[in-house]
Amino acid sequence: MAFSFGGTGGGRRGRRFGGPNAMAEINIVPLVDVVLVLLIIFMITANVMEFGLDIQVPQVRRVQNTAQDLPVVSIGKNGESFLNEKPVNINLLAQTVRQRFRNANSVYVRADKETPWDPIAQVVAELGEAKLEVKMVTAPVDSAARQRR
Repeated sequence: MAFSFGGTGGGRRGRRFGGPNAMAEINIVPLVDVVLVLLIIFMITANVMEFGLDIQVPQVRRVQNTAQDLPVVSIGKNGESFLNEKPVNINLLAQTVRQRFRNANSVYVRADKETPWDPIAQVVAELGEAKLEVKMVTAPVDSAARQRR
């Protein structure tokens, strides 16, 4: 099973573990098999699971790929504002961004496509007053879906 002891197994009764010829080896093949199966399961389920806020950003024809490590302000359908998934007051938004991200000159703003324009405009105005560049987050239009219309 897990340990292998040297000898033929038919030795004298007084030598319980085979004496000086005793050799203990751990069989790690089952352990590696279990770890690999768990790794595969994790890799498959990690892509399926989505963490965070449920925000459907608007789709546009052309999207620039400017992935930078910047603070993200999310605006939900009901107008609630979040800074990196933590609730934040719109009036304290610029101050909170400056406190948490000292070197940030830009901020990503992502809003649900069903969000009224008023909360979005307030967030953009608040960030603009603080001299922070606003970068709107959008999603590319699926070309296959566009052709079906």
